[in-house]
Amino acid sequence: MDVLAEVLRVSGARGALGVMLKAGGTWGLWLDSYPGAALHVVSRGTMWLHVTGEKPLQVQAGDAVLVSPGTAHGIAGGAGVTMGSCDREEAARAFGDGRAMRLGSAPVQTEVIVLHYEQDPEVRTPVLTSLARPMHVTARENAQLRRTVELLAAELAQPQIGTTAAINSIVDLLLVQFVRAWLARHPQEQSGSWLGAMRDPVVRDALACVHAQPGLPWTTETLAAATSVSRATLSRRFRSALGQTPGAYVTQWRIDLASVRLRDTDEPVESISGAVGYGSPHAFSRAFRRARGTAPGEYRSRLRK
Repeated sequence: MDVLAEVLRVSGARGALGVMLKAGGTWGLWLDSYPGAALHVVSRGTMWLHVTGEKPLQVQAGDAVLVSPGTAHGIAGGAGVTMGSCDREEAARAFGDGRAMRLGSAPVQTEVIVLHYEQDPEVRTPVLTSLARPMHVTARENAQLRRTVELLAAELAQPQIGTTAAINSIVDLLLVQFVRAWLARHPQEQSGSWLGAMRDPVVRDALACVHAQPGLPWTTETLAAATSVSRATLSRRFRSALGQTPGAYVTQWRIDLASVRLRDTDEPVESISGAVGYGSPHAFSRAFRRARGTAPGEYRSRLRK
């Protein structure tokens, strides 16, 4: 079981092309708080990332920087440039027309590909929010990322049959590469984050069991047996890595799965309750109400209005 792949699939943490920027001279763009994560890929020239309270960050050709969800930030041609607000309507028109959005003056010195990543709001298991601060990966330190950036730029420069499918796949690949880079670079940020838990082999194996068969009657004891550790060891490692008990995580994931199925399918509540590991619809309804504040049937109706 590839736990990361499964959580990305269920949580809908997928990316999309936002807009292509071509800039020259003095330019700057302030981006208001965005609910998803933003990835800025520099294919040519140099860009500066501005985040309130932090030192401006220089991002060069072949580099990329991932900004965590909800972070207001700016991109500019220099460290001290005054930035204007983003014209979202113009950006949308540029994207719809398949053309680049121009900033500053000619000649073009910098080209930036802006990507967006969102996670299904009905899924509470965090992936993108584990990336608490902007993360900069340079072409020099990560040859694999550099090749992916070059591939993305080439597809955008010369669209052909299948380009849309290719871009979607490349955008998803970039997210996986950033997750790998984060895991390798930030061992000090492991505690309490979902991505950080992937570095603990005991917790990772326990998560793999839960995600592979969420309908089984998992308890801390049965998970400990499945991962060949003691109950006390699993509880301690789980709390250290995720800040919650194994039982709390099992419930969270089951409710996430149920929430998506209630919204996206017409399956009876009785079928969903059994599929996600509850012995009776009553037990499922009680757990769901505690987690989401409403009964499963009411939840489905509200989302479909």
